[in-house]
Amino acid sequence: MMVGEDQNTLRFYSEEAEAYANRNDDRSYEHLDLFLARLTPGCSILELGCGGGDDSAYMLARGFDVTPTDGSPELAYQAQKRLGVPAEVLKFDQIVYRNKFDAVWANACLLHIPRSDLKTVLKRIERSLKIDGLFYASYKAGKQEGRDKFGRYYNYPTVAWLKQTYGPTWRSLEINTVMGSGYDNEPTEWLHVVATKSL
Repeated sequence: MMVGEDQNTLRFYSEEAEAYANRNDDRSYEHLDLFLARLTPGCSILELGCGGGDDSAYMLARGFDVTPTDGSPELAYQAQKRLGVPAEVLKFDQIVYRNKFDAVWANACLLHIPRSDLKTVLKRIERSLKIDGLFYASYKAGKQEGRDKFGRYYNYPTVAWLKQTYGPTWRSLEINTVMGSGYDNEPTEWLHVVATKSL
């Protein structure tokens, strides 16, 4: 198995790609707005786990240079249909960019990486960023890894565990806790993490 992969989770997104990409939920862009406010239009942004392309569409409409990617070929196809631009199929162990992007946006995707692999994937993301690059990711909070009612794997981290896993590589690390929900419509405590690459 490749780093960061869980076959049951990939199977879910493969089988549910069209329904997942075209769901009509009441989406908030609050955290994306806060993220973009720290950047200048025209900045290069790598989106990991783009899903159906909602966030990429939002960023493109605001003048950012977005590279949408997803580990699921079926979801990348759905995103490409919506966006009218290529959406790359990119698994976490295939992130090999070096000092390329001003920012990385990883909304609700790194939460599927096995705990034992997350540090390795975070290092790949850090290498893909330019100096002072901005990095956002969100996780479902918990105390130990497990699965949801759809069989998807989650690493369910605590704030303390995330701080330890991110480590001293980042110049700044902000973690905010917000109650919300997800595709399963269950009440969820979300951890929103914003980090800045150091020298």
